[in-house]
Amino acid sequence: METLSENICFGGTQGVYKHASDATGTDMTFGLFLPLEAQDGPVPVLWFLSGLTCTHENAMTKAGAQAWAADQGIALVFPDTSPRGEGVADDDAFDLGQGAGFYVNATQDPWAPHFQMWDYVTEDLPGLVFDHFALDPERQSITGHSMGGHGALTIAMTLPERFRSVSAFSPICNPMSSDWGRKQLTAYLGDEDSADWSAHDASHLMTQRGFDGPMLIDTGTKDQFIDLLRPETLAHAIASRRQQAAFRMQPGYDHSYFFISTFMEEHIAFHADALWA
Repeated sequence: METLSENICFGGTQGVYKHASDATGTDMTFGLFLPLEAQDGPVPVLWFLSGLTCTHENAMTKAGAQAWAADQGIALVFPDTSPRGEGVADDDAFDLGQGAGFYVNATQDPWAPHFQMWDYVTEDLPGLVFDHFALDPERQSITGHSMGGHGALTIAMTLPERFRSVSAFSPICNPMSSDWGRKQLTAYLGDEDSADWSAHDASHLMTQRGFDGPMLIDTGTKDQFIDLLRPETLAHAIASRRQQAAFRMQPGYDHSYFFISTFMEEHIAFHADALWA
C-alpha cells in the first residue's frame, strides 16, 4: 500500500492511499479519515460509496463529513467507484464504464476482467483497511449517494450482520425498472435474469428481506434525476414490509453535494447512535 497524502483534519488525519487490488486486478485509490481517537485504539467505521462519475475524492472533499465524524470519533472510508487505468474497459457514456461500476461483479465482456466492485467493496478493501489501520470490524455502518446509495442499500441488505445501520442520499432505488439500471445491469450482468438483477435492486431486496437495523433515506423533491431514482418504489417496499426506517423527501433540494452536505451532520449522528450503542 502506498501513501499518496496525509493531512491533519479536525484533529484527525485525512489520508489517500493506493494499493493493488486482487478483486479488480488494478491499482485502486481510496480515502480514509481517522479521528483523533484512533491513536488510542480501534474506532467505528462508516463507509461512504460515491455516485456516477465520482472518484474517492468527491465526497472526501465536498460532503463536509470529517467535521461531524471527528465529533463522533468515527472513521470514514471513501472507496473509488470503479477500476481505472490502462487496459480497463470504458465507454463514452458517463453512466457506464470507468466511474460507473454500480457496485456489482460484472460477468460480461469486456467488463468482467476488472469490474468486480462488489467484491472490492465488501472483501478486498475491508481486508486491507482492517489489517493496516485502527478500525473496529465489529462496528461498521454504510452510506452512499445516488449510485453509491444503491450500493449502500443493496450491500447492507445482503450483509446485514456486518452493518449496524445504513443510510442513503438520493439512492437509485429500483434499477431493474429504471434507465439508470437496466442499461448497466444488462452490460455488466447480461440479459435480464431475476436472480442476478434482483440481487442489486434495493426495492426488491427490501420486499424480500429488509434490513435488521435502522435505516435513513433522504431525497430532494427537486432532484433533477428523481424519475430515474424511483424513490416511490422503495418507500412502498419499506411500508409494505414495515421496516424501521426514516424515509424523507426534502423540499426544494436537488442531487448535488450542497444537498448532501446540508444533511451530513444528521446522517453521521444517526450512524453514531448505532455504532456506539
